[in-house]
Amino acid sequence: MTAPHGRRFDAIVVGGGLAGLAATHRLAAAGLHVALVEKRDRLGGSSAMSGGWFALSGTPVQRRAAVEDSDDVFLADMLETGGGFADPSLLRALVAHQAHAVAAIDRADAWTDELKVSAGMTIARAHLIRIRGLLASLEREAVAAGASIVLGRPAEALITEDRWVIGIRSGEEVLAADAGIVLTTGGFSRSRELLDLFVPDQAPAMPYGGVGSTGDGLRMAWMLGAGLADVGHVAGTYGQHAEATDAEHELLTANYLGAILVNALGARFTDESESYKVLGSAVLSQPGRMAFQIFDSRVRALSKPGVPLSDMERIEELGHLVGAPTLTQLGRRLGLPTGALEGTVDQYNETVAGRVADAFGRTGLVNGVGALLPVARAPFYAYPAVTAMTSTYGGLRVAPDASVARVDGSRIEGLYAAGEVVGGFHGASYMTGTALTKALVFGVVAADMIAGGTRA
Repeated sequence: MTAPHGRRFDAIVVGGGLAGLAATHRLAAAGLHVALVEKRDRLGGSSAMSGGWFALSGTPVQRRAAVEDSDDVFLADMLETGGGFADPSLLRALVAHQAHAVAAIDRADAWTDELKVSAGMTIARAHLIRIRGLLASLEREAVAAGASIVLGRPAEALITEDRWVIGIRSGEEVLAADAGIVLTTGGFSRSRELLDLFVPDQAPAMPYGGVGSTGDGLRMAWMLGAGLADVGHVAGTYGQHAEATDAEHELLTANYLGAILVNALGARFTDESESYKVLGSAVLSQPGRMAFQIFDSRVRALSKPGVPLSDMERIEELGHLVGAPTLTQLGRRLGLPTGALEGTVDQYNETVAGRVADAFGRTGLVNGVGALLPVARAPFYAYPAVTAMTSTYGGLRVAPDASVARVDGSRIEGLYAAGEVVGGFHGASYMTGTALTKALVFGVVAADMIAGGTRA
């Protein structure tokens, strides 16, 4: 095949987040001449803004904590969380290849001992990883192996010949790829146009995620007839303060520790143990599109400084945690109707005591796991939070080998995709940590397919 004029590489990776760095390192380590092309002036993307949670099963961290997990239970939990919409073949491949993630984390020495049950899990498998250390390690490895890092260069189109993808166009320049291209361009959380198109009910969510997450890779592949998966299920994440900035990962899930959610009328409206994606949709339908996480001093004592989703100290430092010695005073500080908060908490505590059934079916702290706690021990706290579009977990349809599929299921030769640009893994909802795991794992899978000479 005749490649277009311009700089030539064996492979090109488009997008410099976790998936892109993983693919670039793997390709370079295999001896390929590879370029990582990133449209912004620095690497990291949404991955660098994340809390660093990875979903993994059968790890040494779990064994040290006496947590009995298995690949089968991991798979079953993902299938259940996806509501029957996720592609089982992709989930099986994710579980089968999670060793790629473990190996990269090992090399980066990025493990912590933080382990917990979170959204979509029946077992503690959310592992806190030092994400910036992991990203830096992959970048160092890639450069050391000979990869070229090209910053400030947006990819604008995929170039094809005889139905093969053979390069990318960036402005007036063409970069050619003899063996294959990997799209790792992230999602579309920063594209109001695509949100309005795919999930208009979610479009009012607070924009978040990587600033470069405007759907570039999805659009380019879509122009070639790529199929899409899960885009209609994309939902925002509940738990972020309305004044949070890109520089601060401020999500709090005190509801998974025992808090309840109340709206601006002081009333509960949902099962607080559901995935924060499900909660995100529920909150968007409430007055002012916000809800308060209400909890007492016992839950406040469960805070873990420096641990994303559980760091109440940092939230208090930011001035975003509201406290009061009584529920009545807390309700006043929040501007709730007189007596509403006290009545809601009294009713909830009756449920916890087993005297009445919960009106919303809550039976546990998170995903039905964990004993409920009464909201009873002064002082009391509230965290006002909104739904933020932190990521879009729908995107291109891919096969288990990370190759991009057309609408009719045929393969777009020479084109692979990994990370947030890909759909099919999450279905109707999202398990904490699966986004980062799939990004790292399938960045490696895509690289291995190219390095293995699939174009021959």
